[in-house]
Amino acid sequence: MHEPVNVGRPREEAVLVCYSRPMASRTLVIIPTYNERDNIGTLVTALLKQHADLDVLVVDDGSPDGTADVVRSLLKQYPHRLLIDVRDGKGGRGSAVLHGFRRALAGGYALAIEMDADFSHKPEEIPRLLAAIEHADMVLGSRYLSGSEIHRWGWRRTFFSRWANRYARFVLGIPITDYTNGFRCYRRSALEALNFECIHARGYVVLSEVAYQLHLAGMRIAEVPTVFVNRRRGISNLSLHEITEAFLSVLAIRRRYGRRKPSSTSPL
Repeated sequence: MHEPVNVGRPREEAVLVCYSRPMASRTLVIIPTYNERDNIGTLVTALLKQHADLDVLVVDDGSPDGTADVVRSLLKQYPHRLLIDVRDGKGGRGSAVLHGFRRALAGGYALAIEMDADFSHKPEEIPRLLAAIEHADMVLGSRYLSGSEIHRWGWRRTFFSRWANRYARFVLGIPITDYTNGFRCYRRSALEALNFECIHARGYVVLSEVAYQLHLAGMRIAEVPTVFVNRRRGISNLSLHEITEAFLSVLAIRRRYGRRKPSSTSPL
């Protein structure tokens, strides 16, 4: 049995995790949360019941609605498979996922999956990601492949998302169809290839920067169809500042990393 490893928490209540099980064959599902009390318990339970080889890490940005309390109430039921890190302040989805990547590396996990907490990403589609990762270094669930579906989006949101993804592909040159869907699976080797210190983007733009780093590193990137159910705010609530910032951030990624290189990318 290995010695306990202090994996570190953003607050003073660090969790000691004993890695007594072989992690080389296990997957860590990273779920960033902020005010997801109504969803997180159901999602965690579904994941841990459906997939015996998965562990779950919830990275909560100090949700005032008690999201972390719901997760803690499940720790006794899943003491070796459920982890929670509570961060001070609202750091955002992107930094929460990067925090989870570091945890996956420290824990010796073979694979890491990121997904949202609100059931916009379906837990039953995880086997599709795991099957595809056998032949890739990163797999993403794309909303724009044949067989994919998008529910509860108006035409303006769909229009903006499609053009934002086309714009990102034009600027960054990664041959993928969906830069902004946070339903992804990564091999450990892909996480090890990331330069965390160079990632300056925030929010969902982090997804594009992570993909671009892996693209430049020559990692194999694959896509699979997905069913996406929108449970977030629509385009009408996005400010002009947010839209402008998203477009400028993609340009900033291109300028910072320089010349593009080819990577192997294909739908599976």
